[in-house]
Amino acid sequence: MPLFARLYNFAHWLTHDPAAAEDLVQETYMKALRGFSSYKQGTNFRAWMYKILRNTFLTSQTGLKASSVSLDSDEEKIAEPAAAETPETVLFARIDQETIQNALEQLPVHFREIILLCDWEEMSYQEISETLAIPMGTVMSRLSRARSAMRARLTPKPQGASR
Repeated sequence: MPLFARLYNFAHWLTHDPAAAEDLVQETYMKALRGFSSYKQGTNFRAWMYKILRNTFLTSQTGLKASSVSLDSDEEKIAEPAAAETPETVLFARIDQETIQNALEQLPVHFREIILLCDWEEMSYQEISETLAIPMGTVMSRLSRARSAMRARLTPKPQGASR
């Protein structure tokens, strides 16, 4: 099944639940099969499938209640530190990962999904435009604003600078 693993990962980030992610992907494939006659040959199949998944999620009970996206997968194992790593470096790496995840979870959904599609799924602007059904200029401006919002959340605030 084409794109299964990538669709499942994206669904898992959206739902926070492996079983719900499996259901979402299954429903996505069912809708894709039923609506395959609407797929235009020569267009981007990946963007078409992600669009179906996203729309299915947004119209589901889970999608309506969604408030955050997690980059962690319950099935992923934490990598063992290399011999050169110290407990301090491992701790700082985990803190950095948690900080980034928390900042991402604070973003509005339209910023979160564009960062996930561009930076995590490595979709082109054209694919994101097709997936989200927005103009490419909107993709670029929304991505720029999303990255600025992430930078603002990740930049340490100076202490005691209240003058």
